[in-house]
Amino acid sequence: MTSPPSPSSSAQWHARIWQLSLPIIFSNISVPLVGAVDTAVVGHLSTVELIGAVALGASIFSLVFWTFGFLRMATSGLVAQAFGENNHSKTNISLTFWRSLLVAALLACCVLALQKPLLSLSLWLLGTDEALNQPTSLYYQIRIWAAPATLANYVILGTLIGQQQMRAVLYFQLFLNLLNIVLDLLFVPVLGWGIAGVAIASVISEYCALGLGLLLVSKSITWSADQLQIHSLLDPTALKRLFTLNTNIFLRTLLLVLSFFYFNAKSAGLGALSLAANAILLQILHICAYALDGFAHAVETLTGQAWGSQKREHFYKAVKYSTIQSAVVAATMSLIIGVFGLRLIALFTNQPQVIEIANMLLPWLVALPIISVWCYQLDGIFIGTTHSAEMRNAMGVSALVFLVTAQWLTPHLGNTGLWLSFSLFMIIRALSLLFYYPRVLNSQHFTERQTGKDPDSIPF
Repeated sequence: MTSPPSPSSSAQWHARIWQLSLPIIFSNISVPLVGAVDTAVVGHLSTVELIGAVALGASIFSLVFWTFGFLRMATSGLVAQAFGENNHSKTNISLTFWRSLLVAALLACCVLALQKPLLSLSLWLLGTDEALNQPTSLYYQIRIWAAPATLANYVILGTLIGQQQMRAVLYFQLFLNLLNIVLDLLFVPVLGWGIAGVAIASVISEYCALGLGLLLVSKSITWSADQLQIHSLLDPTALKRLFTLNTNIFLRTLLLVLSFFYFNAKSAGLGALSLAANAILLQILHICAYALDGFAHAVETLTGQAWGSQKREHFYKAVKYSTIQSAVVAATMSLIIGVFGLRLIALFTNQPQVIEIANMLLPWLVALPIISVWCYQLDGIFIGTTHSAEMRNAMGVSALVFLVTAQWLTPHLGNTGLWLSFSLFMIIRALSLLFYYPRVLNSQHFTERQTGKDPDSIPF
């Protein structure tokens, strides 16, 4: 197995990045669309609290599941580097896949064993009233059984992205999320299962997608026990590296998810109407973020490949051209939200008070794609080069700033203070990662020396 040749001109680089990004953009947009449909199907029921219950339930699973998002990111970075090495890459990719899948299985068992205390802790942290606790608990108690499939699917996604199999990622994500949407529409409006139907749809979709995912990775990994020796699979050096990488990204992701969790908790403290309005705005923002992540995934796998093949110039160009494209798309998104924002909000709910609050906060949503794109890109670079300690430290600073500003501003400015704090959070994420960026550029890992002054070698 050999990695594809790197582009040699500006036009080829732009084409290559679009080739990698577009499938991820289309597949990623389908992820928050599930949340959007979840919100919409309950948003048109008679009880406004159900919108908040779905938002809170989803935030719990962001904490429970996306805390383990390191399984996707660590797998992707290691596989991308093995993909760039060429020699014995299939064996190294296979070992990374099976090690990560083993970790996913162990973590899923822990989640299921601790499901009750996790729910109690989550509801306590959210500080919601009984009207929200009951539907949120019902949603949680059903969806938690998706844990084994969800965590395994993270490993599958990381393996596919690391090998630049973006079409396979598209097929996988579309199957998972479109099935979820179809089941949502069947279980809630048609069968009348309410919030339980939303959770059941998620569980069924995750397990069906797991079967498809294993089929998609089957050609690029080794399944033979003879070729995967136990001593290689459990190699202490490789396991230590995987453990260190996973731990750092785990802490980084935990802080990120806790920040969103805290945002939802502060929203709940502002009342059911503000919680519902913020949930809708976050759904729209998530659609933008997942789309922009297409470029982050492209730079992730391209920089990982350059890191594995030790080609500094290719690293520079991957960063430069992907950042240009992502910035243009982010500006376009802000323009679209500015023009069609009110219509987008109306798609999620017909509650006039919720629409009024969301419309008042719309300027924050217009600004956030441009504010946030830089931290998404830098995340991709640091994942591809497996600089996980820097990601952990940067997120620690960012989360602390968000906690302090939200705690201080929200009592005085209400929802405006909360969204201002959130915007500052995104800015600090980018600035703190940019502070560590020279460590990647100056790494001794790269052996290829640059000669002359090639303008295409400028990182940004």
